[in-house]
Amino acid sequence: MSGYYTKLRARRTYRWEGKPTSEDRKLKRRYYGSLSIAVDRRPAEAVVSVGQYILIEGHDDDNPFVAQLLKLFCDDNGNKKAEVQWFVRMCEIHQNKRKLLGRSPHPQEVFYYQDRSCDNEVDAETILGSVQVCVYKAPFPDRENKDTLFVKLVWDTKAFRIMDPELFQPPQSPKSPPPYQHAPRVRALPTPDPTVMKRAMIGVHTRSSMSTGKMGTSEAESAHSASKLSAAKVLNMKRRSRISSNPNIRKKLDLCSEFSSIILLADANNEQCIFLLLTDRLHVSSVPESLPCREQEFQDIYSFVESKIMDGTGGCMYISGVPGTGKTATVHEVIRSLLQAAEQDEIPHFRFIEINGMRMTDPHQAYVQILQKLTDQKATADHAAALLEKRFSMPAPKKETTVLLVDELDLLWTRKQNVMYNLFDWPTRRHARLVVLTIANTMDLPERIMMNRVASRLGLTRMSFQPYNFKQLQQIITSRLNRVKAFEEDALQLISRKVAALSGDARRCLDICRRATEICEHSGQQGGTKLVGMSHVMEALDEMFSSSYITAIRCASLQEQLFLRAVIAEFRRLGLEEATFQQVFVQHQGLCRMEGLQPISVSEGLAVCQRLGACRLLLLEPSRLDLLLRVRLNVSQDDVLYALKAD
Repeated sequence: MSGYYTKLRARRTYRWEGKPTSEDRKLKRRYYGSLSIAVDRRPAEAVVSVGQYILIEGHDDDNPFVAQLLKLFCDDNGNKKAEVQWFVRMCEIHQNKRKLLGRSPHPQEVFYYQDRSCDNEVDAETILGSVQVCVYKAPFPDRENKDTLFVKLVWDTKAFRIMDPELFQPPQSPKSPPPYQHAPRVRALPTPDPTVMKRAMIGVHTRSSMSTGKMGTSEAESAHSASKLSAAKVLNMKRRSRISSNPNIRKKLDLCSEFSSIILLADANNEQCIFLLLTDRLHVSSVPESLPCREQEFQDIYSFVESKIMDGTGGCMYISGVPGTGKTATVHEVIRSLLQAAEQDEIPHFRFIEINGMRMTDPHQAYVQILQKLTDQKATADHAAALLEKRFSMPAPKKETTVLLVDELDLLWTRKQNVMYNLFDWPTRRHARLVVLTIANTMDLPERIMMNRVASRLGLTRMSFQPYNFKQLQQIITSRLNRVKAFEEDALQLISRKVAALSGDARRCLDICRRATEICEHSGQQGGTKLVGMSHVMEALDEMFSSSYITAIRCASLQEQLFLRAVIAEFRRLGLEEATFQQVFVQHQGLCRMEGLQPISVSEGLAVCQRLGACRLLLLEPSRLDLLLRVRLNVSQDDVLYALKAD
């Protein structure tokens, strides 16, 4: 097959054979049955016809791309086009996935390439000529004719499967489109290599782990994909080849990083320096070396954003989970890795901006902040909304992708929900090139508070961060310490179990560890190895969960404690951190019935609410005291639950 000359080696001339066989007036296409190819220095012309197997020009002259010719047509601009069904060689499959074959490939073996997202329309003037492709169920024959290729299996970017004989049929006439071909029955994948699974950023990312509502691309994993996909895919192919040759290019989430253990010495100066180092590492604002227990979430978010940047398209992802489960930290780590990849020209450059609903006095200020961070332009909310609408609707030359992170999404809720609607609708525009990542604390927020028109724009791309269990919390603390032997095993386990039973909030766990370390530092013990023990942890727990607010909750009346429980229940039902007195009162009545108590009247309920506000356990509107009184907690939900559980 090396005898076929590419455009760089010889001039080729293409012309249609015969008259058009059919015409599609709607698409402005004229279909043909054959194409003649004349090559300089060759006396005879080559003719390829619909249904034949052909070779298509690629990067390797000795291994051109293989395909079956389905249609030949001339578009409205007079360009010669072809629709093909691709086949893929083993050398075109990503190196990490070749082992899924389970055997050595035949030198002349190709695989039926099945990927619906793959572009199957090519320039007809890249066709080199015809080739013979045979189906074999029995063992492959000896290599006698080097121009004959053999096919036995299907490659769908995830696994090799037995090919259905119906797939290997001549196409129908261009007058009627070929029937839809169902994907072959899915079989279980072989067990992956554990060393590969530990690295969230090594190898080819698949989209199957996310419910995007749309089948993802194959990531242009080979030179085969480079020709038939967009120019962005070509860049991705080059990036993949560099990664396979140098696995240290991309940032990895490796929990087994080698850190030398540090032994706490009895010397006072050394202890002071080490304790300072520990408290700094355990602070919630410090950037950790790795993100333990969130490798799969990291990989899924990375794959989603990376695919949108590579394709030049837009999309939304809704990320949910209770506070302290690593949502924002994981997204920031994804963005840092993507920006690093863009600096090394592994992916196209993009812009990242972030807004937080908690830092806004009004949800409509989101428009102002987004516009200012994109263009450094200041405008009113209405004017900014109009400018953003125009920016994300109109095409622009060399427009780069924008990645927008919206934290505390639930605080951008309005009665008409126009802010949420626009944030989810803009990425669907054809020329927007906008990727929106939204973070909220409630998993079913779209179903609870969003209108159908808003929730429909969000789509099916969602991710839920589950609360950490005690083993994961232990792993998080250990990773922060970088294997410093600073805590007694029982003390560390007590902190992890205590927080896991309450909320699974990693931030609260780190706060307790940091406070226990400070108590240990100032405990005045001298000599010997100084570790944070049970006594230090118990004192830290008493401080954390014995504040004046918790004491006030424990000393509150039964009805006041039930009202606080009703506030939390209503917040979780709404997915918001604010509710009206009327909504909370309904929850309060239900709790009274569950506890076998007589429900109180509305006036009594307002009096209970006012007393809690006077204790600063609740934040109330000073201007009104009625059913529409807005209620917020002035303490964390964890503190309330801990105080009520302890009580």
